Amino acid sequence: MSTNIFFKEKNIKLFDLFPKQKLSKNFIIKGVKSLDIAKSNDLSFFDSIKYKSKAKNTKTGACLTTKHLENFLPKHTQKIIVNNVLFELAGAIKKIFPDADIDYPDFTLKKPNLKKYNSVKFGNNVLIGKNVKLGKNTKIGSNTIIEQNVIIGKNCVIGSNVIIKNTIIGDRVVLQDNCKIGQKGFGFIPIKNKNIKFPHIGKVNINNDVEIASGCTIDRGSVDDTCIGNNTYIDNQVHIAHNVKIGSNCMIAGQVGFAGSSTIGNNVSIGGQAGISGHLNIGNNVKIGGGSGVVKDVEDNQVIMGYPAKPLRDFLKKNDWKRNR
Repeated sequence: MSTNIFFKEKNIKLFDLFPKQKLSKNFIIKGVKSLDIAKSNDLSFFDSIKYKSKAKNTKTGACLTTKHLENFLPKHTQKIIVNNVLFELAGAIKKIFPDADIDYPDFTLKKPNLKKYNSVKFGNNVLIGKNVKLGKNTKIGSNTIIEQNVIIGKNCVIGSNVIIKNTIIGDRVVLQDNCKIGQKGFGFIPIKNKNIKFPHIGKVNINNDVEIASGCTIDRGSVDDTCIGNNTYIDNQVHIAHNVKIGSNCMIAGQVGFAGSSTIGNNVSIGGQAGISGHLNIGNNVKIGGGSGVVKDVEDNQVIMGYPAKPLRDFLKKNDWKRNR
């Protein structure tokens, strides 16, 4: 069985999912994971040449891919050749994890058992789901909901009107009022005149000493997890989409938006209302000016600004030229 504590999977054979393919009839899928972390009994996917290095080194036992990408995969991997990788992946995940495409209400919610959580301080009207773990000396504000299987570490402060699901939180984390953490991301596949929902089986990992200010939303991962590194500070009304990975010691100002599957390095500073497009790699020690639109990868130690964002020196030259016309 997989280690997914938030979504229960069905034991399904690979051949039963794709009966028209020439596949092993004894391969039971243990989980669905990305190329770099998949194991021999996992199903993975490879839909872009951008990930060819991960494909060559993957340990996955089976992989959804296309005809022109299959040769990048190792011999030990069973290739499932399809026309639309993400569409087929969504259908497979829906069958393996049937409850992951909609955020159903948690009907296990109850008032906290004060004997069980005798070192935790609760405000009024707090509700706790089944199997929730709360660390010592954690404080939880009024009207907050913590859904089943969530784990929160020691000495945390969780504000009022916060909703947390599908999330693991480290020690000394502060979540201010009105945050929503761990909901399904904005994942759809357009097919003809219909949008197909993409199930989200990942979670949110928030590491130690993180502070997240009021009104932030952090989506859980679709296949991978959404991660926030140690000692990162996030200002009000920031949105972090599915699969985003933010490093340690970052500072992110208000109303910044991250599109899905982008990776942010350590010691990154981002000014207010900047936008980061999806599937990008932002290096370490990068500074991004407020209101910028980042649409391509950024190497380490860069200072960028503008839309589209460019090195600060180029941005200033361009604007000096406009002012002197």
